[in-house]
Amino acid sequence: MPLHLADIAFLRGDRARAILQDNAESDISAENTLALLMDLRKSMSPAEASAILTTLRLRRKARGKFGRCADVMLFTSAGLQQASHPLVREYRSRLIESASVLDLCCGIGSDSLTFAANGKHALGLDIDEVRIAIARHNAERLKSRADFAVADVRRALPAGYDCLFFDPARRDRAGRRIHHVERYIPPLSLIRDWRAGEICVKLSPAVDLRQISRYGGQVEFISVDGQLTEAMLWLHRPAARPAATLLAGTARHHLWPDREADVEIAAPKSWLLEPDPAVLRAGLVQRLAADLQAAMLDSAIAYLTLDARRDTAWGRYWKIRDWMPFQMKRLRRYFAQNGVGRVTVKKRGFPQSPEEIIRQLRLKAGDESRVLVLTRHLGAPIAIICDER
Repeated sequence: MPLHLADIAFLRGDRARAILQDNAESDISAENTLALLMDLRKSMSPAEASAILTTLRLRRKARGKFGRCADVMLFTSAGLQQASHPLVREYRSRLIESASVLDLCCGIGSDSLTFAANGKHALGLDIDEVRIAIARHNAERLKSRADFAVADVRRALPAGYDCLFFDPARRDRAGRRIHHVERYIPPLSLIRDWRAGEICVKLSPAVDLRQISRYGGQVEFISVDGQLTEAMLWLHRPAARPAATLLAGTARHHLWPDREADVEIAAPKSWLLEPDPAVLRAGLVQRLAADLQAAMLDSAIAYLTLDARRDTAWGRYWKIRDWMPFQMKRLRRYFAQNGVGRVTVKKRGFPQSPEEIIRQLRLKAGDESRVLVLTRHLGAPIAIICDER
């Protein structure tokens, strides 16, 4: 249920606050929805009960991004979805050098709150009154100095801010993903008229780099614990090829496109490395291979192979047991002879789905488990059999 200003006013009241606190750990599953709503409606209107249930669900979901702070915050579904991972918010805030930040299309205010927590003067602007009301509530409950105002960022912006941070909506009102930067809400072209010492834009991690090539700057693809989360366009940086950043706990790893690399193409060796998705999106597979003294299986395939493991945060290793040209009958015979009854299929540059492959393998009962990697070597399909871990 979308929240309205009247809902926000109700949710901020003492009565709703007490009810939310009392039900913070209640069963909010779909199976229990009717019973919970009926219980809530004993003391409030249907609209109020719906607002309570919506908030309970969003707070529970928000704990992954906001920890226990979520239990006093308000959210919209779209605003929570658009909020960055906490490690990314903190990383971005510390990377911005400016003392004052204008957070454009601030949504529920998560980035403004992080900017303020790191000592910056932050003003969040959004055209939606409900989102601004929520952002102000969140700032109040978290005792943040971040300010918020209703404003259309397509018009003149407030002066006096050294950094402009732009986070346009990447989904339409129906929740469908928007795939072109000029259809973002508002469109990326808005940045052409902006002037500031630092300008950074949050993009979809799936952004088509051809769409942003004319804007200059540098794109940075960011992953958290091996999961690609977002891309950042830093307009104040000199024009450069994309970079990759990996955040893991307090560690930060960077891979920069500072040199070209000639990489050996070789058959599978003792180890297979699956590079972090930020490396793939930044086009830095060859750079990583050169750093690790690894070979590639194919010039167009993003798997690396090594004789010995080398420490790196930039990928996941698999111990290779065997490999062969891909042939289904040969694979069936191999798994049967080695007592393999369970297979996890990974693929890259291979047409069939993992589900199709597993059906066609017709595995017999067996105690052994393997990882089957289907890919290409020198353009030909191959199968690599690896230990599970």
